[in-house]
Amino acid sequence: MQWRSIVVALVVLRLTVSCLLWLAFGLGPSWGFNFPLNFNFNLHKIELFKQDDGESAKANSWSQRLHGHGDAQCRTSCASKEDSPKKSYLSLFEGDRDEYDRRYSSFPDTLKIKMKGMAKDMFYFGYDNYMKYAFPEDELNPIDCQGRGPDVLNPSNININDVLGNYSLTLIDTLDTLLVLGNVSEFHRAVKLVIDTVSFDKDSTVQVFEANIRILGSLISAHILLTDPKHPFGNVGLEDYDNELLHLAHDLAVRLLPAFENTSTGIPYPRVNLKSGVPPDSINETCTAGAGSLLVEFGILSRLIGDSTFEWVARRAVRALWKLRSNETGLLGNVVNIQTGQWVSKQSGLGAGMDSFYEYLLKSYILFGEKEDYRMFQASYESIQNHLRRGRESCNEGEGDPPLYVNVNMFNGQIMNTWIDSLQAFFPGLLVLNGDVEEAICLHAFYYAIWKRFGALPERYNWQLQAPDVLFYPLRPELVESTYLLYQATKNPFYLHVGMDILESLEKNAKVRCGYATLHHVVDKSKEDRMESFFLSETCKYLYLLFDDDNPLHKSENKYIFTTEGHVVPIDKRFREKQWNDLSPCEKVVTDQETSNGPFSNNSNCDRIPEERRYSLPLKSVYMRQIDHMVGLF
Repeated sequence: MQWRSIVVALVVLRLTVSCLLWLAFGLGPSWGFNFPLNFNFNLHKIELFKQDDGESAKANSWSQRLHGHGDAQCRTSCASKEDSPKKSYLSLFEGDRDEYDRRYSSFPDTLKIKMKGMAKDMFYFGYDNYMKYAFPEDELNPIDCQGRGPDVLNPSNININDVLGNYSLTLIDTLDTLLVLGNVSEFHRAVKLVIDTVSFDKDSTVQVFEANIRILGSLISAHILLTDPKHPFGNVGLEDYDNELLHLAHDLAVRLLPAFENTSTGIPYPRVNLKSGVPPDSINETCTAGAGSLLVEFGILSRLIGDSTFEWVARRAVRALWKLRSNETGLLGNVVNIQTGQWVSKQSGLGAGMDSFYEYLLKSYILFGEKEDYRMFQASYESIQNHLRRGRESCNEGEGDPPLYVNVNMFNGQIMNTWIDSLQAFFPGLLVLNGDVEEAICLHAFYYAIWKRFGALPERYNWQLQAPDVLFYPLRPELVESTYLLYQATKNPFYLHVGMDILESLEKNAKVRCGYATLHHVVDKSKEDRMESFFLSETCKYLYLLFDDDNPLHKSENKYIFTTEGHVVPIDKRFREKQWNDLSPCEKVVTDQETSNGPFSNNSNCDRIPEERRYSLPLKSVYMRQIDHMVGLF
């Protein structure tokens, strides 16, 4: 294919540049230039600079850890200049630093208003066309302007059937976004439509995880927003509302409970039929995120209705997974057998199959105050830093490659492949919630550089080849979410520019006749006729909030978090109170004194960003240029 020829040509060009740089400087970037055209070449550390005593300084590179040759001398097919002094690789990027300052250091209020309007228009173009052409079906096909439901002719089509349950998915998933945009009347109309038309008594086999985060989470969020006048949007109660959304959420959760039955480990089956329970031919394998990311929604439901069942089964699943982590590294794998507890996939990373497991450990602690959750998160975070992180120690100082989190074997920490996936772009946002703002800045910059190159995030990106491994982009929100959270933490105009770039790319590359379409190929921008519900629920929501400084969410004295599907949930004292005994003798509700020592205390790492840096680049120009270069932007 033509695009493959282009990729090969680019790799050849990069190697040519590598040789020239080696001749000129005696060096090359450790993970960008020295990747071979065939796999017989050695990937060894490239010496970044010489110390006065003649010994090689250790480089914080990705490739040196790939094969464990941290102190090996570099072997290369390019001729080296042994007699010339070595220069720092970063010196290559100390050119016109003002280029980045000029582009990113300010963002006029008039432009912010324009971008806010563009994000609002983007949402309504998708939402209005869904309501016009697709409702009450689950999704909109934006190219053909038709609705889409489950693939009843092909039950094995889990790409569709895991998500679409014939229950007006997009409308439900979008409820709280309408309030974020200030449209109370349409929110009320949508709530009434859900109450009047939605039933879960359907012969639909759906994924427990997807039904939980998209449907259950949205119903709970909308119910809280309707009934609690203390939430950021004020009193938006609906006349004659009688907790119908909460009853629907309870009904759905009951239909998901069979997934937790007849499993030897307590880890749930991945799918249930909403009428009949676990299908007879159900597989015994599930991913860590799918089984371990139910606690926020199930926990809130339990505490709203006073029934411990839902939180208990969700928490039991988390504990069961936790017991299966490696004794050597503390890491978990990606796919597990729910009956034997054996790991089917031993890959440990931060992307698909694992992402929201870590996210919900922290968010569950924030919501419920269960000290056990934060202990697990802290231990996980330490293992991630020890075994997944590559690159220089500090984001904004020092030599070496920028920080990156790679996929490793859970038992020994060895790199298993050289790709990362777009779901991992959520992690900078989680770093912000944990107070590690500097680390979030650096990792976010890497994903933004990939976006700048392709105008989208490929589903998988190979950091050694500097090319996509999996080429589609289904309008995912993770990079936008992290951009929004970093802006809230730093107020740096750089992140407004990132949001503008994302908005303009979506308008240019994804907009079609009746909505926004999945990019089938991030290089040639060909499209698929699908607009997933998270585009309206998350991508548009975070883009709008990024540019809306006066949004009630930002002005309210009450605190809140977003679920992994972007649903607004207040941090409420009610959720720290249980109407039942502790789930186990070792559990203890965290007191206010203990909470003050957690990630949201006054001693938070968020204070590490000095005020004066809010008006300079969040990442030094030399490091931005380095990252841009390492993803092939120049």
